Amino acid sequence: MDKQLEFQQVIGYEFHDAGLLRQALTHSSYANEKRMRKHSDNERLEFLGDAVLEIITSEYLYHHYPDLPEGELTKMRASLVCETALAYCTKQLQLGEYLLLGRGEDQTGGRKRSSILSDALEAVIGAIYLDGGFASAKEFILKFILTDIAHKQLFYDSKTILQETVQGRGLGAIRYQLSGESGPDHDKIFEVELWIGERRTSSGEGHTKKAAEQDAAYKALLKLKVSP
Repeated sequence: MDKQLEFQQVIGYEFHDAGLLRQALTHSSYANEKRMRKHSDNERLEFLGDAVLEIITSEYLYHHYPDLPEGELTKMRASLVCETALAYCTKQLQLGEYLLLGRGEDQTGGRKRSSILSDALEAVIGAIYLDGGFASAKEFILKFILTDIAHKQLFYDSKTILQETVQGRGLGAIRYQLSGESGPDHDKIFEVELWIGERRTSSGEGHTKKAAEQDAAYKALLKLKVSP
């Protein structure tokens, strides 16, 4: 099956203009390598999708959290539309498998790179908005991004929430310790141990040290039974 048709089945949306989807999945490295015409990559769609995502997320939070002040709503929105959060959402879609990348970008782990994945997700939103309008874009965002918000926030903000939890319970200082690295330079996996006081509480891994620490913090929160 054609990869773009397959992706449309994954997201549950059929494009009227297949060219918009192809553009949304086209990274600048591919466009440059293939000497495609100017603006054939997904950067302009990303710009549009970012704005659509922000307004739909703002509307959702405004209606679903009527008791939260502006400052808390802003903080929550930022955590849901940041690069890490959006890259996390792309796992369900396996978006990286459908991207058109230049050979070099592909060989150096571009399909797993958070910045590329988050940008592509915003580009897909922009493409759906142009192809099917605001309602279609909103349906996609509600289905794949604004789901299980409390649990996602626990993951996105895990280091901050863990710090507050540990301090509140007087459990001691938190320490992250790099315990290992594996894989080639362009696709490294970092392993981190998390200590609370003198106790090794959890471990985590990720493609950056920060991501590994976040993973370890999230697992520690689950052990401490912090509910989302």
